[in-house]
Amino acid sequence: MTSAFVLSGGGSLGAVQVGMLQALHDRGIRPDLLVGTSVGAVNAAYVAGRGLSQDSLDDLARIWTSMHRRDVFPIEPRRAVLALSGGRPSLFSADRLRHLVESQLTFDDLDTAAIPLSVVTTDLTSGRSVVLSHGDPVGAVLASAAIPGILPPVSHDGRVLVDGGLADHADLVRETGEEVDDIYLLPTGFACALPAPPRSALGSAAQALTLLIQQRLVQAVSRYRAPAVLHVLPALCPLRISPADFRHGGELIDRAHRATAEWLASGGDDRPAPERFLSLHSHLAVDDAPVRRATAR
Repeated sequence: MTSAFVLSGGGSLGAVQVGMLQALHDRGIRPDLLVGTSVGAVNAAYVAGRGLSQDSLDDLARIWTSMHRRDVFPIEPRRAVLALSGGRPSLFSADRLRHLVESQLTFDDLDTAAIPLSVVTTDLTSGRSVVLSHGDPVGAVLASAAIPGILPPVSHDGRVLVDGGLADHADLVRETGEEVDDIYLLPTGFACALPAPPRSALGSAAQALTLLIQQRLVQAVSRYRAPAVLHVLPALCPLRISPADFRHGGELIDRAHRATAEWLASGGDDRPAPERFLSLHSHLAVDDAPVRRATAR
């Protein structure tokens, strides 16, 4: 039996996937193939090179718990002014993210990863998904994580590539359908219980992208018809942490580890119509009690 892990995007909520990976490891479930987009590509690339061992997951958890926003989105006032005037392609440089990715990757070509890896990006001109399985892994991950206007796009073979979260998420699943017996989808989820709308440009862009990703996942899962069994792991809910807030890595990892372990033990990953567990919704406070209000099903 072969398994694929599909890791979606979600900014700082990528820490959730570490807890999910820990729970899968606890049950002896290992990936034979990895597919990642955006921050999911960052996590997938790490696992592709280092494997899914206790030591590698401990190291990945330490990276996430010590991460700060400036490690991904360094504030550079001059660059921001130039970006607004058309002198730069994005508000933030990718230099810090590049350093983070380069420092953790253990392979020089996607072809040579210990576990086969596909990275999903989006062609900025056509909007079509571009799946990278060969070539420079650092460039592929940076392209997959390049939120338009926030991080710079990446040129690759005559195309300009940006965040894979903008693409049709059917490719996240289609890449694996004929090669494996089981597919495990690891969504980061979205902040369904923010106490207030984001006030910064970064926060608004990150929140909007996570909502788009969730919508695309719902569509991809509902349309999925390939032979492999699709297992959808539980997004955290309610969730009050912005995808632009990197201060809660440890909390997200621990919570996701517990939730995923319980979900797997109860057989939640094998329930019919798994897209219903991904539906968009919000929580409104009524007498201090959160209320789940669905906005899409």
